[in-house]
Amino acid sequence: MTFKGIDFFNLDDELSKEEKLIRQAVRDYLAKEIEPLVAEAFHAEKPLNFTAIASQMGELGMLGAFLPQEYECPGANYVEFGLICQEVERVDSALRSFVAVTSGLVMYPIWRFGSEEQKKKYLPRLSRGEIIGCYGLTEPNHGSDPVSMETTAQKDGREWILNGTKTWITEADIADIAVVFARDTSDDKVKGFILERGTKGFTQSNIDRKGSMRAGGVGELGLVNCRVPEENRLPEAQGIKAPFMCLNQARYGISWGALGAAMDCYETALTYARERKQFGRYLASCQLVQQKLVDMFMDISKGQLVSYRVGRLLDAGQGSHVQISFAKKNNVLTARRCARTARDMLGANGISLDYSPIRHMANIESVFTYEGTNDIHTLILGGHITGHPAFA
Repeated sequence: MTFKGIDFFNLDDELSKEEKLIRQAVRDYLAKEIEPLVAEAFHAEKPLNFTAIASQMGELGMLGAFLPQEYECPGANYVEFGLICQEVERVDSALRSFVAVTSGLVMYPIWRFGSEEQKKKYLPRLSRGEIIGCYGLTEPNHGSDPVSMETTAQKDGREWILNGTKTWITEADIADIAVVFARDTSDDKVKGFILERGTKGFTQSNIDRKGSMRAGGVGELGLVNCRVPEENRLPEAQGIKAPFMCLNQARYGISWGALGAAMDCYETALTYARERKQFGRYLASCQLVQQKLVDMFMDISKGQLVSYRVGRLLDAGQGSHVQISFAKKNNVLTARRCARTARDMLGANGISLDYSPIRHMANIESVFTYEGTNDIHTLILGGHITGHPAFA
């Protein structure tokens, strides 16, 4: 099935030639190299070969797209990054997780908070997909409340001793480097560190038996008296604001990615309704079926306007974290409704992995939860409109 997408408000007219070209290049690459592999990877819970995928994505300029060419990154804009995320999550959420984590949670903090030496050492290799990174913030006891993180960092001469556990970390087991946040025992401030695979006291493990994101890897990072040299500390990461700034980059990518999953569900359901006959007529001619398709179509079209506008604001240096929360919350809810509606419209076939909605439906439950749960984004928006923060 050739993907067409939705463009009810002619947003393509607002895209530059370069933005359309990167979208098409990513779409063609995924159709040829990745789409045939995803359903089986999800079924077997055998993650895709992200080591090979990373280098392929690097060649296409998909990693760290919005970071400057000064560090051998693509130097694209936020709308292009969004379009990349849309295309990869249309295929599978685990792919978008990899792109958004690499770009927004690994490369961005190194670029924004790192030293010049760190930028030159890591960013070009991450952009080319030569190495893979992960992001260590979430802990077993602290997901939505990273302010209470228990992982500690104690200064010892020219080294830092890190202790703690990070969990639900995308590509934890295969990452070559990890950007990890820990609380400094001397001043109680959250600081960032770059840990390299093989560092003594640093362990990386996989979490299996997942009902979601089965085509990608998720795992844990263990830190037991792990010694990290001072030159691997992110010098400008001082306080909890730093990891939150990183999360905003990835949350923006999610807002586009969720629409990709929603569009795939919509198009699958539309195609099915046009081809499937019941009671002597095509499902597409039935009023209830049309109602469901129209609801999906409208939700997706509205979500596109939201993400596009936020992208242009970010490119102009005007986007806010509240606007990103709006986009993430709205568009993930859209994807959740579309996945469930499409699965329902396919009837018994809807639970078959021969069709994508059941896979998207499972994956979106993770997206609904991570990088700010739906409730957390509700409180961010609620605090903004009332002036009364509701966080404890």
